Order: sequence, then structure tokens, then C-alpha cells
Amino acid sequence: MSKKIIGRTDIVDFPKLGLFNIDVKIDTGAYTSAIHCSKIIEEGNQLKCIFNSDDHKNFGKTEIIFDTFWRTNVKSSNGYKENRYKVKSEVVFFEKTYKINLTLSTRSDMKFPVLIGRQFLKLKFMVDVDLENVSFKTKTK
Repeated sequence: MSKKIIGRTDIVDFPKLGLFNIDVKIDTGAYTSAIHCSKIIEEGNQLKCIFNSDDHKNFGKTEIIFDTFWRTNVKSSNGYKENRYKVKSEVVFFEKTYKINLTLSTRSDMKFPVLIGRQFLKLKFMVDVDLENVSFKTKTK
């Protein structure tokens, strides 16, 4: 299986989350992928998440309830460990839908609301840091 070439940033869809044309940073230094989530409420066996942002375009007030979720430890680039919720979802690159695991984090102070990490990239993509929005440019409008 040949790997597709992607750039350092792209614009993708998360259809199960109701999020479309979302700016993402491809981060080969990160193992897990992370998405901005403004509010998380765990009630019983469900996780209620609100994906809302005034800072990130195309993040409306989307509320999603997950029946399947777990917690995982994530170490940031500065060495700080954080315990985060992790959920399964889907992301669209090159008009193909892929399964993706996403940790939930408040990223309102970050330039990109989503980081795509190595766990997702492996076996599918190679990164050319000179390129941007390669998948988005192939998207049928």
C-alpha cells in the first residue's frame, strides 16, 4: 500500500462530530491526535462534549454524546503529563473516511484546533513540510 503525501497543515472534515472544513496541524512529534473541546461532562456511562470556539473558524456549538470513551495519559512537548478523555471518531482526508482516536483538550489558545499525530499517520501518510492543504485542494466542492 502506497502512502499519500500530506503537508504540515490541512483542512479536513469530522462528519460524526458535525465539524467541517476544520484547520488541522500535522504533528509528527505528537503520538496521539487531539481536538479542541470546550466543555466535557461525564454522566454515568456517557461523555457529553461541546465543540465550540470563538477562536477557531467552523467550530460552532456542536454537542456530541459518546457512549464509548476512556482516559489516557498524554505527555506534552514540555514534558507535562495530563490525563485526558479519548474518543473514537472519523476524519476525512482526500475524500476518504478514516477512523481516528482523539484526545479531548481545550485548545482555544492554540492556532490549530486539531493536531493529527503519528498514531493516525502511520501506514497511511508521509509528511512533506513544504506543502499545505494537500487533501483540501483535492476536495470536490
